[in-house]
Amino acid sequence: MAFVSLKNWSQRKGDDNTAQAIALRATKELGTIRDATLFAMTPPSVDGLGQSNGFTFELMASGGTDRDSLMKLRSQLLAAANQSSELQSVRANDLPQMPQLQVDIDNNKAVSLGLSLSDVTDTLSSAWGGTYVNDFIDRGRVKKVYIQGESDARAVPSDLGKWFVRGSDNSMTPFSAFATTHWQYGPESLVRYNGSAAFEIQGENAAGFSSGAAMDKMEKLADSLPAGSTWAWSGISLQEKLASGQAMSLYAISILVVFLCLAALYESWSVPFSVIMVIPLGLLGAALAATLRGLSNDVYFQVALLTTIGLSSKNAILIVEFAESAVDEGYSLSRAAIRAAQTRLRPIVMTSLAFIAGVLPLAIATGAGANSRVAIGTGIIGGTLTATLLAVFFVPLFFVLVKRLFTRQRPSQE
Repeated sequence: MAFVSLKNWSQRKGDDNTAQAIALRATKELGTIRDATLFAMTPPSVDGLGQSNGFTFELMASGGTDRDSLMKLRSQLLAAANQSSELQSVRANDLPQMPQLQVDIDNNKAVSLGLSLSDVTDTLSSAWGGTYVNDFIDRGRVKKVYIQGESDARAVPSDLGKWFVRGSDNSMTPFSAFATTHWQYGPESLVRYNGSAAFEIQGENAAGFSSGAAMDKMEKLADSLPAGSTWAWSGISLQEKLASGQAMSLYAISILVVFLCLAALYESWSVPFSVIMVIPLGLLGAALAATLRGLSNDVYFQVALLTTIGLSSKNAILIVEFAESAVDEGYSLSRAAIRAAQTRLRPIVMTSLAFIAGVLPLAIATGAGANSRVAIGTGIIGGTLTATLLAVFFVPLFFVLVKRLFTRQRPSQE
């Protein structure tokens, strides 16, 4: 593994010089090397959750599927994923099968020589792999003690014959008396996930697609595989899946809080509806702005949506509050709504323009970490623009409709 430091943002401007774009180009170039499997990846978004940016997918065995069959299913999934336009850099997160030295122990011979299987395995693991013994104090530091055979006595497979096992009668028996060796191919490690044999697959969403769209595509491809496998998410992808279902609940709670506050303010359950009905106008502008700039529906854009809900409600409150006062003074609903829109037009436009000017630096941000600021700024500006331009026309209409639907109109004076 090699770590590559990129130049400063001021020296690599443009979308073609982002970390993701550079990693993608490097992976394509490294893919031309036939003697190795090489790829470039960016660090994970959250340290400790995964080894790289992107998703982490676990393909698990089910119904008694053996490892070889699961490996064939993994190959089918990788081939389909790398042909998908929503995905890129999809790869297996393990090494290919490696040469391994298999030690076959004849248990019957070992027992006849007075050796137990535990004596044989303990001697083999200590001599060739090393075994922790205890700790000792060296100049005020605690250090660990390991025992292991000398390197020249475990360099080649034939060195196994140099080692002896002490039997129950303290006699020394060579390994060659009861063990043989041969070479084979096998995995470097056997991975299990949720108690099942598994292969870990990593990948990223392609340009123009969100991580959620990429994960949905992986799920569809995995479901299309023949029987014998199941799947799960791990790392930061698992956290994203767990959190993705909470977005609608969060929006609903936000709107409910706004509604209850307005109900307490106006001492009415009907008037707040004229304010709540303007919220979709702001959300429409935020979504349209994000779509035009090619942004995804990530957590930062959701922060912008929550802010837009508050700003849209604020503009509507300015009109509804004045209209309520005009109705109490005896004006008709239509006259009160029009008068409120005319009177509150200037404050609404001025406060909205001031807020847009405040978040404009976020929408045009560049440099490290700019994606999060761009998502927030773009969503807020788009939502504020539509909520401001359309609220002046629609809030009076909503006010009149709600008042006529839920209350009886008082005698009016023009």
